[in-house]
Amino acid sequence: MSSGNIQQSQTFTKPAFSEKEATEIAERVFGLKVSAIRSLPSYDDQNFHVHISRCEGTADCANEYVLKITNCEDSQNPELIEVQTQIMMFLNDEGLPSPMPRLTKDGNIMSLESIGTGSVTKQYMVRLLTYLPGLTVATSSTNPHILYEIGKLAARLDKTLSEKFHHPSIKSLHRGKFIWNLANVPLLEQHIHVLGQNSYREVVEQVIQQFKDKIVPKLSNFRASINHGDLNDHNILLDSNTASPENPQYRVSGILDFSDMSYGYYVFELAITIMYMMIESKDPFTVGGHVLAGFESIVPLTTEERDALFLLVSGRFSQSLVIASYKSLLYPENKEYLMITAKTGWKHLLKMFEMGQEAVEKIWFETAKAYTNHEPV
Repeated sequence: MSSGNIQQSQTFTKPAFSEKEATEIAERVFGLKVSAIRSLPSYDDQNFHVHISRCEGTADCANEYVLKITNCEDSQNPELIEVQTQIMMFLNDEGLPSPMPRLTKDGNIMSLESIGTGSVTKQYMVRLLTYLPGLTVATSSTNPHILYEIGKLAARLDKTLSEKFHHPSIKSLHRGKFIWNLANVPLLEQHIHVLGQNSYREVVEQVIQQFKDKIVPKLSNFRASINHGDLNDHNILLDSNTASPENPQYRVSGILDFSDMSYGYYVFELAITIMYMMIESKDPFTVGGHVLAGFESIVPLTTEERDALFLLVSGRFSQSLVIASYKSLLYPENKEYLMITAKTGWKHLLKMFEMGQEAVEKIWFETAKAYTNHEPV
């Protein structure tokens, strides 16, 4: 299918608000006076970094926010957005820093806004979330200590939500055919044509087939949990806890972007986190061991979960790479951001299959085993 045919058959869902329109929403809906605004990179939604000079009717006002405009498809599911937002608030109370919503002038956590020309009008759910400062993992030099802490974060997040979070609309996290849920790797078959005929497509076809044969029949044996689903190197914030600029010691200070949350399994969160931490690493094949050690300090894996890890990581690489290729045809103006993972992702995925499951797992499991008697320094 050509790019043109794809575009003609696709309902475009990504918002396309201008900075002027975003400013008007921030001021009209949330009672703010905007002093500066700029667009932030995003995948399916649209985000603006908003600086505030004045708030109406409240002293509880931050200087910076993120105006988050949800894509029109997800905007049709307000229960899901409600749960995602309540989860952010809950995690803050549990000591896991996440963006907090600012209420609208009507006292709501979100507002449905319309934009359109002529006979075509689309509706988008809008929220204003506190802006969390910090460096992203993508802009920092990771080390074993940080990777271990990120593994702990992933496990603690899922464990806390699965054991303690309750909400009347929590069922909305059962998202069925949601393309980013790791259980849905086989759905990539509907988009794989965008890769053409090459070695990339061959390895993805192997991943999909092995996933069908070895993972899908065993899903019921994995321990279920609520997954953040997107703990990538742009969604984890770090700050320095030392006064030494020559040798900064970083710690995890924030979690961003809860749009891909769904019910899944503990081992899904681990696999997703390992995959994304591999992207920018200078030593990508030891990454999995450090993240695994941190994760298992909170949630030790079962034998079946460990056996699935290689294919689950491969599955997430495949999801990220295939969907990015597909979306970049739909939204060529956003191609640079969409294809960030592809810069090193294809190389890592092909290398994983060249090395083979046994060799990769040996590195991961031996690296993790070294943590048995001590945490990283």
